[in-house]
Amino acid sequence: MRHGAFAYTWDLVGDPSAAARFAALGIDTVTVQAAYHSVRATTAWHPAHRVVHAEHAAAYFRIRPERWRGLRPLAPAWGVDDEDHFGTATAALAAAGLRSEAWVVLTHSSVLGRSAPELAVRNAYGEVFSHALCPAQPAVQDYALTIVQEICEQYDVPALVLEACGWLGFEHASQHEKTSGADLSTCARDLLSICLCPACAARLTLDVPRLAADIRTIVDRELQQGIRAGATLADALGTERADAIYQHRRDVITGLVREAGALPGERDLLLMATDDPQVTGPDVGVELAGFAPAPAAFVLKCWDDEESAIARVKAAAARTDVRLVANVNALGERPEELSALAAGLVAAGASELRYYHAGLASPARQEAIRLAVQEVS
Repeated sequence: MRHGAFAYTWDLVGDPSAAARFAALGIDTVTVQAAYHSVRATTAWHPAHRVVHAEHAAAYFRIRPERWRGLRPLAPAWGVDDEDHFGTATAALAAAGLRSEAWVVLTHSSVLGRSAPELAVRNAYGEVFSHALCPAQPAVQDYALTIVQEICEQYDVPALVLEACGWLGFEHASQHEKTSGADLSTCARDLLSICLCPACAARLTLDVPRLAADIRTIVDRELQQGIRAGATLADALGTERADAIYQHRRDVITGLVREAGALPGERDLLLMATDDPQVTGPDVGVELAGFAPAPAAFVLKCWDDEESAIARVKAAAARTDVRLVANVNALGERPEELSALAAGLVAAGASELRYYHAGLASPARQEAIRLAVQEVS
């Protein structure tokens, strides 16, 4: 049983005791961000800072300018001054006897979406989601694959955990959200998450202007008259159009996984996913059954209540033979229940566990991770 935990490079770089502190949790693997979105994070243990404000998406690996065409990630300008945060962090972990994985966020970048809005997700109203690069755009695909290739070429890590390997949608937590009062249903939010940018419009086998008009009508009816859109995209748009949208998403996501897997180097690809093709977000919505090419593992987010999380893993295990990694939230309201949750997820079919998040965890939560590792095998 492999137990791992997520961590940020700034938890490790500049803190000579960090790797040993993680090793003391009993984990064998640390999943470290190599490319990541903006975030503000506490760093309770670091000798130089207490809060890191990562103001924009950045590459934490060494950026070699000659390797980039078109879109290019920015370097971080926070934490400790180091041109290779990821390399420094993983070297420290290796010295402590810990295995490292590269945590790679591909399409979430407000700074790049603002600089190239033509490459971002565009909804049925023509509004651009600047945080969400559209993976159907060739320039975005090239950017994402170059990230993967650069990590594979520069670092001897055994696995890459791919986050946001598809579309991000209406949900976005970086701004001060002022959308809850509209009481939008899940389906309406999913309708607003359908990308109809030129690249998507060209690949969808649908009457796209009619599709956009229908989405606007359905969403406006819910916003202005309180008439719900339905439970699913099929309810709202009809089965044929919903299936065409799912097929388009599946083609693009599997294409990215296929090309990333074909890059040089013996690396496992772990895909953050959910078994619902309607979902957009950091965990791509796909049908796990028959997903091809299959990644080395699907990483399933288990951040909700114990019953729902266990049911999700059990359902996924019944649908695929691909290894399942449970992404377990150690930052929830009841850390004392972490061991029971971890045991339940393993019994349901998870073969590995990753605890979120060792760097953000309080002493009590770190103790909960330590106990879960000891008690679950």
